[in-house]
Amino acid sequence: MNVQIIATHTCSHRSNLERELQCLGISYEVVFIEDNPEIIPRYQIRHSPNLVVKGQVVCRGQPTEAQLREIFDGLT
Repeated sequence: MNVQIIATHTCSHRSNLERELQCLGISYEVVFIEDNPEIIPRYQIRHSPNLVVKGQVVCRGQPTEAQLREIFDGLT
């Protein structure tokens, strides 16, 4: 499954989101907006972080653990 966290380098929520995905055993890639500005219009990025699964934004901002479980339970 292709999972990406799209965030800024200074996003204070990114590390929490990474930790939660790791606890759930979800592999992911971090994509930084500053290094990849072309993704801003593609995903209509306005805030950080964004969670993208299979090319679709499934969450904008910091999701709760329950929201993450619901997202990934529905995809597996």
